[in-house]
Amino acid sequence: MSWLDDHSRYALSVTAHPVTTGQVTLATFRAACQQHGVPASVLTDNGLVYTTRFAGGRGGRNALEHELRALGLTQKNGRPSHPQTQGKVERFQQTLQKWLAARPPAATMASLQAQLDQFTELYNTRRPHRSLEHRATPAVAYTARPKAIPGDRAADTHHRVRADIIDDTGTVTLRHAGRLYHIGTGRTHARTRVLLLVRDLDIRIINAATGELLRQLTLDPARNYQPAGRPPGPTKATPRKRSNPEP
Repeated sequence: MSWLDDHSRYALSVTAHPVTTGQVTLATFRAACQQHGVPASVLTDNGLVYTTRFAGGRGGRNALEHELRALGLTQKNGRPSHPQTQGKVERFQQTLQKWLAARPPAATMASLQAQLDQFTELYNTRRPHRSLEHRATPAVAYTARPKAIPGDRAADTHHRVRADIIDDTGTVTLRHAGRLYHIGTGRTHARTRVLLLVRDLDIRIINAATGELLRQLTLDPARNYQPAGRPPGPTKATPRKRSNPEP
């Protein structure tokens, strides 16, 4: 997984992983920001670990997309089937692959990471880059200018509508930030066809046939299960026992 500075080609983070998942993508991005600061924007391809824009919208924004919005970063994605948009990182990957091919294959992830660290140091600080002014190294170009900062995406809310069926336990599932949540509605609504109206963390579940509002909640990202709680309506008072009943 590689994160590069667009202006200078400086390699901010180059890490080895058995599988590139959404959580790996988010973790490496956060680590790069912690070490180098938060950028103004991010440009990636259209892989599902970066964006769900072209996946039909069923799962909503993934974890990285929520992170970028929270930080105020502009998210940019290349046009589908047009890898030239990411030409700089594609060229970087080619250079990296050629460098690794000239060395003994790494037997472990740790040894591969050591090779990547060696290459990153060489690439950033010792190897002049012919695409940079005066054939400077990426490190020189990276430190030469002030960095752009994020903007404000507070008004960039995300709306979606999902059709589903409440299961036999009275629960419906919803994916948020790449994570699956279970929302209780009550067993009385089991097998009911519903529409989920989602605006960021605010959710309304309505009967698809009648339009009746079955549940309204604000999703708690810290809980996998969102209990239904007490049904709406006035609470019945429990009669108090009299200590000295009349005969």
